[in-house]
Amino acid sequence: MELLLAFLNTRDLELGTDVLDGAASWRAWVTERGLGHVGDLAKVRSARGALRSALGERGSAKSFSGTVRIELSEGVPMIATTDALGAVLASAARVALLGSWERFKICQADSCQAAFFDRSRNRSRTWCSMQVCGNREKARLWRERTRALSAS
Repeated sequence: MELLLAFLNTRDLELGTDVLDGAASWRAWVTERGLGHVGDLAKVRSARGALRSALGERGSAKSFSGTVRIELSEGVPMIATTDALGAVLASAARVALLGSWERFKICQADSCQAAFFDRSRNRSRTWCSMQVCGNREKARLWRERTRALSAS
């Protein structure tokens, strides 16, 4: 789960950074996590866009396809990965198989759009953080209401 979240958040709108902007930053990210071969960066970008789109991000790539290999390890079927993207996609597949995919969401704050895991009982979280993004949104709505009342 943590690997998938880290991958989905390789782009940070608030800081203006994107790990996938260059081969060196992607290689460092992969090395830091011990994921082996870096793979094709264009394919990695496409996969991130498709995964974020599947979680509800507006304007992201809509589709992606990859190959998954299953190997028998001591008589147990295992997902075999050959590169970092394979490890991320295996993580996403595992999350989906365990029934937790719908708990992954994209923050609705336009300036944030970070991926997060909704741990709320009723799965109703909208923002990655109520203290930051939720508070900003509620303050913005309050200012709009106040302006509308004072204009009338």
